[in-house]
Amino acid sequence: MNTVFHAADSRGAANHGWLKAKHSFSFAQYFNPERTQFGALRVLNDDIVAPGMGFGMHPHDNMEIITIPLKGALEHKDSMNNVGVIEADEIQVMSAGTGVYHSEYNKNTDQEVNLLQIWLFPNAQNVTPRYDQKSIADLKIPNSLYPVVTPEQRSDRLWIHQNAWFHLGDFTQPTTLDYTLKDPSNGVYAFVIEGKVILADTPLEKRDALGVWNTDSFTLSASENTRILLMEVPMSL
Repeated sequence: MNTVFHAADSRGAANHGWLKAKHSFSFAQYFNPERTQFGALRVLNDDIVAPGMGFGMHPHDNMEIITIPLKGALEHKDSMNNVGVIEADEIQVMSAGTGVYHSEYNKNTDQEVNLLQIWLFPNAQNVTPRYDQKSIADLKIPNSLYPVVTPEQRSDRLWIHQNAWFHLGDFTQPTTLDYTLKDPSNGVYAFVIEGKVILADTPLEKRDALGVWNTDSFTLSASENTRILLMEVPMSL
């Protein structure tokens, strides 16, 4: 088993006034040659957007983009004529494919929005752009890991153009469980949203992350009041 530990305070940081961002991987003005990606996982940004502010229309292509609001509400508009609001307990996916423009704004004028924005390299180039979002309320399994994004086109989950599986875990009590990789050639990037976890014998706290690969499975022990995101992704492109 190989592992790489990324402490919360080792992430790149940017403060634009209206936007406070933490970058797990090289992004914009933050560049770290040792942290450009984890396999197919290219971007993991932890963004806080001020009330009423946001990102104007900008382009993407050939990237799978997953947005997970943690607090507040994010308004989305794109060149595919999609307009919507994503709130906590919802997830949005967008396959940029041949090219798409979109904007993202804090819907509220009286509170911040905190979101995770995640980019993955796709396993198919120049696909038709697509957008989807779903509530994860019905998918939640307390004190367990439950899938929210997969490669499988199912009506109850979101899917992307990549051999990747995203699981969330919401733990209200101390819990120990094993995670078995869907594909043993993949790796898992685990990101602690809240709380404390011991994963593959490594203690992790809020916003810490651990990459794990060259293994079929690992053990995760979560403390109470813990939330974690596991991103299983191909390690070679």
